[in-house]
Amino acid sequence: MAKDPAARLFSRLTPSTERNLADILRTERAGGLLLLIGTVVALVWANSGWSGAYETLRDFEFGPESLHLHLSVGDWAKDGLLAIFFFVVGLELKREIVAGELRRPATAIVPIVAAVGGMAVPAGLYVLTNVIQDGGSSAGWAVPTATDIAFAIAVLAVVGKWLPNALRAFLLTLAVVDDLLAIIIIAVFFTEEVHFQWLLASALCIAVFGFLARKRITHWWLLIPLGVAAWAFMHASGVHATIAGVALGMVVPALAAKGEKHSLAEHWEHLWRPISASIAVPIFALFAAGITISAESLATAAGDPVAQGVFVGLVLGKPLGIVIATFIVASISKSGLDRGLSWWDVIGVGFLAGIGFTVSLLIGELSFSGERVEEVKMAVLLASITAAIVGTLLLQWRDRHYARIYEQRSTSTEINREVAKAHGARAEHVHPDELPHPSEIEGDAKD
Repeated sequence: MAKDPAARLFSRLTPSTERNLADILRTERAGGLLLLIGTVVALVWANSGWSGAYETLRDFEFGPESLHLHLSVGDWAKDGLLAIFFFVVGLELKREIVAGELRRPATAIVPIVAAVGGMAVPAGLYVLTNVIQDGGSSAGWAVPTATDIAFAIAVLAVVGKWLPNALRAFLLTLAVVDDLLAIIIIAVFFTEEVHFQWLLASALCIAVFGFLARKRITHWWLLIPLGVAAWAFMHASGVHATIAGVALGMVVPALAAKGEKHSLAEHWEHLWRPISASIAVPIFALFAAGITISAESLATAAGDPVAQGVFVGLVLGKPLGIVIATFIVASISKSGLDRGLSWWDVIGVGFLAGIGFTVSLLIGELSFSGERVEEVKMAVLLASITAAIVGTLLLQWRDRHYARIYEQRSTSTEINREVAKAHGARAEHVHPDELPHPSEIEGDAKD
């Protein structure tokens, strides 16, 4: 007996998820390109004759010391601009939990378990790589656990024109859960000392922000100062300031009120995502990715257990963890992949999840200080490039497969009718994978 399509992994999406996916793909494709440009500019600048100017600008400090905000330009990009990125992540999380794929246990379990597997295995491989070698350090275990949603979605949008939307949504939802777990890691493991009076002040600002949002009091001159105050107080508390961005996003209503066409979370996500993708993240990359690359530095990174662990974790650990976790869910639930999908699709998406650029660089800077940061950044860059190339090759191969399926699907009604008759089904119910190439039908007719 055929399985119920609803019980299959990566089956058809809901209309709202389809719309959300289309919007994100459009924005993240451009955002990924700008992120790449920012990275290339940083690398060229840091390795040019003007490298001194780059370092001077990156290390220039400004801001009020009394509020613990006398930061370098690089720190403002890392702690300040990335708060916008995490605010969008918070809005996205709220929408996914309330109205998206994460609201239903049946559809949420796959990306959640896959995200956990895609973080646990890279962390384990990192620790193993560092434990068995002299000079290793467990401090960077969290670096290879992150997925860069902008880069990964941008690559998928370019190479995966014919891939099923459910597969794209799987990567998107997995990356969102991955971001949530990364946020928890940052909050729990990279907070050395908490000043509770400032944390309480930040929480109060976030609560007022959420109250006003629920009451639809959305004057920018009221909410933006509240958001900035929540961020500043969070920074002063000792908890990483980007957590304030996530918390602000999570308190925004994700269901449309009476008379509203879109929820406030959806509206603000549309408003802030382009700012995050085109300004905040590329500028962060500009000041985070500027490392000196030479034969000596490459040799140093290649021999450093920390860099090795990051590389192995992202390139091998990510796809391995995601595929194993997804396979476990499929086995326990006795649900196969949706018709036409292959485990090669999941492996390809797993490699794209190994693009761990933005959050991996952030965690790398939080994990290490001094020269070892350069090795970590180099490992993140090389691992992300490697994962992107391998994932691209796999998904291009699969994309050609799906292009052939859609080509077959667009053949004449007469051919579809012949196939339906052979399957004992109505023509419109024949799945694309059941459609042979037109030449095969013609051959059968001649016989």
